[in-house]
Amino acid sequence: MISTADFKTGLTILYDNNLFQIIDFQHVKPGKGAAFVTSRLRNLRTGATIDYTFRAGEKMEQANIEKIKMQYIYPMGDTYVFMNTETFEQVEIPLTHMEYESKFIYESLAVDIMYYNGVEVLGIILPDKVSLTVVETVPGVKGDTKTNAMKDAIMQTGLLVKVPMFISEGEQIIVSTQDGSYVSRDNK
Repeated sequence: MISTADFKTGLTILYDNNLFQIIDFQHVKPGKGAAFVTSRLRNLRTGATIDYTFRAGEKMEQANIEKIKMQYIYPMGDTYVFMNTETFEQVEIPLTHMEYESKFIYESLAVDIMYYNGVEVLGIILPDKVSLTVVETVPGVKGDTKTNAMKDAIMQTGLLVKVPMFISEGEQIIVSTQDGSYVSRDNK
């Protein structure tokens, strides 16, 4: 059991028969009355984000979340198939568990799969940045490299990214998985 004094960003808790990850929290001690903790929690089963207020010192159970490194293999209808590279065990995750993450996934990408109690698959954790290939964009015009002008580019996964004018089709670029923004060229 943990209490609100043990809260940390990223901590997972089991509260009210739901699995939550703490996104943000703040201890509040008003001049009058009892102290409390305001928090922003993400439900790991549904992906919904809620604001919740706990009494100071309230106790709850810490959720046993395990992360296992796996590799994306292929799509199968509305599910994605991942493989543990050590045991070769395969796991199918429905698109509903990873709608945002699916925009960044390509064959052989290594991700972390989150399990609750080693059985229930909760979703995936992407790397901070991924390297994607530009498959469609308008050609740049000579002289456009001097400004900070951006243009639309479609990646191999179907993701639409704003890129600088000098980026052309077939190039590899680094994209942030946090917000889907262009980071740099991939100079591999």
